[in-house]
Amino acid sequence: MNIGIIAHSSKRTLIEDFCIAYKGILSRHDIYATGTTGRRIEEVTNLHVHKFLPASLGGDKQFTEMIERGAMDMVIFFYNPNMIDPKDPDLKTIVTACDRNTIPVATNIATAEMLVLGLGRGDLDWRIGMRTSDTL
Repeated sequence: MNIGIIAHSSKRTLIEDFCIAYKGILSRHDIYATGTTGRRIEEVTNLHVHKFLPASLGGDKQFTEMIERGAMDMVIFFYNPNMIDPKDPDLKTIVTACDRNTIPVATNIATAEMLVLGLGRGDLDWRIGMRTSDTL
């Protein structure tokens, strides 16, 4: 499965802790992230992360393009609802792309834990049938 992980600057420590906690499950999948978030996840978990550019340099657009192709199977996007930084990825664009392509998305730790635990049980295996060779 292709798992997209993205976080606003103020939520990067939370996403690191999340990835440490669920490293065992995440290690069995392909992880995609914007540049800085991906680098930080790699540093704390030793997981391989396919990294896009930093979000401020277009990585959020690369991330969204993968969603639009239907090539992402699940997205975890930790954002800060109290702080809007124009350099941070756009929540509405990414969540809308997930909704349009029937891709499960979590925007907080409670939902992310439910998704990743379901991923570990195989509850998201239905996504494999939704991908075609031209979406990868």
